[in-house]
Amino acid sequence: MLKMKNILVFPAAMLLSLSMLTAQVQVSKEPRHKKVLENKYIRLLDVWLQPGDTSLFHIHSTPSVFLIFTSATTVSQVKGGQWEKSESVPGTSWYRSFFQDTLIHRVGNCGTTPFHVNDVEILSSWNKKDSLAPLPFFILYNTEKAIAYKLMDFSFNGQIISDRGPMIAELVEGDEIIFHDTKNKKSTSIKNGKYLYIEPGSSFYFSAKKNEKINLVLFEIK
Repeated sequence: MLKMKNILVFPAAMLLSLSMLTAQVQVSKEPRHKKVLENKYIRLLDVWLQPGDTSLFHIHSTPSVFLIFTSATTVSQVKGGQWEKSESVPGTSWYRSFFQDTLIHRVGNCGTTPFHVNDVEILSSWNKKDSLAPLPFFILYNTEKAIAYKLMDFSFNGQIISDRGPMIAELVEGDEIIFHDTKNKKSTSIKNGKYLYIEPGSSFYFSAKKNEKINLVLFEIK
């Protein structure tokens, strides 16, 4: 069996064949990292690890933002290193440039609940000449490649956003958010655990039911 830090041992169901365990692929080719969207700007990988499952060793080498959707107990191993255990928290998000910092690792779910995370690889900048001030929402982080915002409850209802870079809206908490496209007069529902890609230059606003607890993470590509 595979022994981890703190004498943690994978259950038998988590063990893969030797050839699978030693395989090494780009993250976009790793079977559990499902490519659900790719365009000029981003590649969105939707990742699910069921209890007892583990990924192949895979390579991260593209600037990326990450967002966790579920509570789960996971372990990860950098190639050549020790297993590290962690507890995932819904809404946790981070950016990593991977500039001179390529990561080769694998991740396992040693808990009892599914582990769901999105990896958004940033393939190209928006390249707008004039830099824009951040939107009037809570900023999780502001990096050279992207800004991550956190929108909560219904206080953002009706605030029109226009002429910005490409965005990805992802709903971590709450049943539903409605995206209102003011140019095309269309509305789109964003359900819990789902995403919506927003084209650059769009004009839109979000709405949610009053008194419903919401956690919507909005990534804006610079």
